Amino acid sequence: MKVLIISTTERIGGGAIAARRLMDALSHSGIEARMLVRDRQTADSRVTAIGSKWPKAVERLRLMLALRRPYKQTWNYDLALDGIDILATQEYREADVVHLHWVNQGMLSLRQLSQMLRDGKRIVWTLHDEWPFRGIKHYTGIGEEAEDDRSNRLEATHFALKQGIFCLGHIRFVGCSQWIANLASAAMPQAYIGHVNNCIPQNIFHPHDMQEARAALSLPPQDKLVLFTCQKVTDKRKGFEYMLEALRHLPHPKPHLVIVGRGAETVMDNVRDFPTERIHLIPYVNGEREMARLYSAVDCFATPSLQDNLPNTIAEAMSCGTPCVGFDTGGIPEMITHMHNGFVARYRDSRNLAEGIVLVLNHPEWRDAAARTAAHDYSEERVAREYIKIYNAH
Repeated sequence: MKVLIISTTERIGGGAIAARRLMDALSHSGIEARMLVRDRQTADSRVTAIGSKWPKAVERLRLMLALRRPYKQTWNYDLALDGIDILATQEYREADVVHLHWVNQGMLSLRQLSQMLRDGKRIVWTLHDEWPFRGIKHYTGIGEEAEDDRSNRLEATHFALKQGIFCLGHIRFVGCSQWIANLASAAMPQAYIGHVNNCIPQNIFHPHDMQEARAALSLPPQDKLVLFTCQKVTDKRKGFEYMLEALRHLPHPKPHLVIVGRGAETVMDNVRDFPTERIHLIPYVNGEREMARLYSAVDCFATPSLQDNLPNTIAEAMSCGTPCVGFDTGGIPEMITHMHNGFVARYRDSRNLAEGIVLVLNHPEWRDAAARTAAHDYSEERVAREYIKIYNAH
């Protein structure tokens, strides 16, 4: 069986990381798996780069004109009217299964998707956000600009367009979390909707010695450390403002806060009632192995996301034996077993988030529970096996 995984990028963004890890897991299980991407980040011979960013530029221009909004206010939308010519590639022609992941920003057009279905390809689509079963939105209800008649009309028109395309063949949709699978089932009651977790490479993400990790990263050897990380700290959907508020509610002595991500330096002006000398900014981490060492170095991983599917960061942290604290939203409560390997805080409640951090810091035995949960739930072998069943069921 030849499986072609299609993703806009190879390793940038949660969906791309999950897709790349799945390719590795399938390869380890004896499946001939390849990736087709626009943006390639490694020299792996199994990954083929195709096309350019011109379709993305055209897509953004279409959105700016259609929504009458500046570029920065089009991030949550995609029309998918423009794309790269995937169908002309040898990889596509030879594939028995086409596995779509996050394919927006000018990667896959709806026209090409409709042709794939006419070609009779077995298509599996992993849901990394809501776009595949909405109209033009990636997420609903969080961080959106005020909707107007233009965006609402486009949403309705494109939802109907997608439903018409889906009728041309059979797509097996798979949610990374049960949360997003349930949303997809409500939007597309006639479709096949499965649920398979993302996998985590446990040869990389596993518990390391805490003191050795702290020494390697020049972090305080004895104090309590809390980690916050995301690709872009200023992304409102990641909820860092609630993290800042939670810091004020933490009792003395305050733990240290380690912040990883682009824009980390911009948060310092907003810190109130928290000693800034206890904040460690790390704009960039050099690779997955160093990230695994960082997870192992801290006592708690806090993720105050306002909406998230199945965050790779939680699965990675737990794989390294680090208990997590997050809000009761999206797929997060599926990952954290409350008061066993972490704490699920009330949604948007920064005081309860702080209470959860304190509890995690005072329950070091939760580290072993977190590692055991992750070893079972995000096993490469288990995830690959579940997807192979889906491929064969077509």
